[in-house]
Amino acid sequence: MAVQHIDPTLKELLDFHAARVNSPEFIQNDPVQFPRLFTSQRDIEIVSLLCSTIAWGNRKMICADCAKMLALMDNAPYRYVMERGFDDLPEHQNIHRTFFTDNLAHFLRGLYAIYSKYGTLADFALDCGVREAEFPSWHLAEAVNRQLYMANGECSDSRCLPLNMGQTALKRLNMALRWLVRDDGIVDLGVWKGVIEPSRLFVPLDVHVGNTARALGLLQRKAADRKSAVELTGVLRTLRPHDPVWYDYALFGIGIEGVLL
Repeated sequence: MAVQHIDPTLKELLDFHAARVNSPEFIQNDPVQFPRLFTSQRDIEIVSLLCSTIAWGNRKMICADCAKMLALMDNAPYRYVMERGFDDLPEHQNIHRTFFTDNLAHFLRGLYAIYSKYGTLADFALDCGVREAEFPSWHLAEAVNRQLYMANGECSDSRCLPLNMGQTALKRLNMALRWLVRDDGIVDLGVWKGVIEPSRLFVPLDVHVGNTARALGLLQRKAADRKSAVELTGVLRTLRPHDPVWYDYALFGIGIEGVLL
């Protein structure tokens, strides 16, 4: 059951750390730096999807591997996709942990199908009904997975996006959507206008964020799954209804520094 009342002192703590961490200094050590290298919305969309996909583990390694992945794409992601550069990727080359060039090619083949029909990923999201969906990120993941499946000879790849929509917290796509949707002019890019309102985003929940949320009494469930992401976001919406995932910065900062009350 979700927490119904948050002590004002805890809200003050969360507000303080969210404002502190959500700063320009955060960018240089986070994979959000990579979509920020681009000005074209299509480039930003592609890089947000790909860099969030490999955003697990050590942040320094994540950033190094994001740079490596973009170099494979000649640092021109949209052009690379539309010129089908993925057809010439070397096979079985490691990019990040369990993500290889085979997985990257699978993802890019699906994105080629999407961008061949739609001007932007935002247009695709709107066409598939994400604006009206109760759970926008899961709805979008299902739609993108269908495109990947068809573009790859009716073959799925859970290394690109999770397939177990009923269970997954969808942490990495929820992070990509935070980048694309939130627009406070600090860290997140906010290039998606009129697609998903910030109030309808879900917190990018992983084991560390979950542990921090439980330690603070914000989350009761033990699993880092979809139900927990929904529960935690619901609690955060009581604190900041128009922008609940702003508190992702607080949970990250408190968790990584071991700061509690």
